[in-house]
Amino acid sequence: MISNLSAQQLRKAATIKDKIDGLQTELERLLGSSNSQAASTGKRTMSASARARIAAAQKARWAKVKGETEKPASKGKRKMSAAARAKIAAAAKARWAKAKAAGKKSL
Repeated sequence: MISNLSAQQLRKAATIKDKIDGLQTELERLLGSSNSQAASTGKRTMSASARARIAAAQKARWAKVKGETEKPASKGKRKMSAAARAKIAAAAKARWAKAKAAGKKSL
C-alpha cells in the first residue's frame, strides 16, 4: 500500500501524521492524562498479603474440587528436654567407645 504512493503523497501523509501527533500531545497536556500504553508497560508488583489471599483462595478451590476438608492447623515441633538429649548423647558416646575398642572405624 505505501509502496504504491508517490513522493508527494508520502510527504503529505507525514505532514498529517506530525499534525496528529502534535494535537495528541497538546490534548494530553490540557487534560493532564498520560499515555495509556506507557502506563501499562511497567512491571506490576503484588503485596505479600495479596499473594497469600490468592494462594488461600486457590487452595480452597482445589479442596472443593477434590472433595477434601480443610485440615486443622498442625501442632508445633516437639522439643526434646535437656535431660533426654544428654541421655542420648551418653548412649552414643558409649557405642562409639565400644566400637573404637573393637578397632572399628564406623558403626
